[in-house]
Amino acid sequence: MSIRRVKSKWAKTNIMLKSEYLRQYMPATKLFGRATLQSMLSEYGMVYFKPTNGTFGKGVTRIERTTKPELGYRYQLEKTILFFPTFEQLYEKLVKQKKGRQYIVQQGIHLLRHMKRRFDIRVMVQKNPKNNWEATGIIGRLAHPAKIVTNYHSGGTPMSIERLMSDHTTSSELAAFKNRLRKLSITIAKNLEAAYPNIKEIGVDIAIDAKLHPWILEVNTLPDPFIFRKLPDQSVFHKVYRYAVAYGRFKKRSSRP
Repeated sequence: MSIRRVKSKWAKTNIMLKSEYLRQYMPATKLFGRATLQSMLSEYGMVYFKPTNGTFGKGVTRIERTTKPELGYRYQLEKTILFFPTFEQLYEKLVKQKKGRQYIVQQGIHLLRHMKRRFDIRVMVQKNPKNNWEATGIIGRLAHPAKIVTNYHSGGTPMSIERLMSDHTTSSELAAFKNRLRKLSITIAKNLEAAYPNIKEIGVDIAIDAKLHPWILEVNTLPDPFIFRKLPDQSVFHKVYRYAVAYGRFKKRSSRP
């Protein structure tokens, strides 16, 4: 069975923007250019510079306007932190960094923190054996202390959402919030499926701000199911894997992986 992978963040963003329901959860996102970068930094103070076709958080850069200790722009890529006194110097650096590839600029969201480290949420949505979309797993991703991305491949730590949200919600509030994330993620899957009928799974990366508003950071059409092995409840991973076998991503094995 064909599993459709959609690499372009820009293409997926434009599909989701057609939905009035999804728009309220989407950070402003535009193709990179001098005027776009300047206006978005002016409006939001912080933006993310992302390759349109990147994976594992590679190339993702955070840019912030600064007033202290000096007026200018703070730049961070992985553990590298630079300061540019002028917009032109920043812009020249980014043009060199992109090497002719297409990049987007996304409104920066100040993530909630756990133990002083930023985190976001990954929701796994899959076609179940009845061919209906189902949110099969929710997991938190705690960023490496010295990095801006939360990806496991970049040093992030997978962790249960219950643990990460314990400082920010009660258990009943969290139950309602998880249902909200499931509804949001299933809606994303249905919208993308209308444009790409062969997709069978998505991984939705969601930022949560201080007001507990979810923001769709990114949608992956070939998400890593093995991150769910890190949860204390192994039944989540077994379900995720079982569904992936059912729609043909993995071959059936005689024993559990």
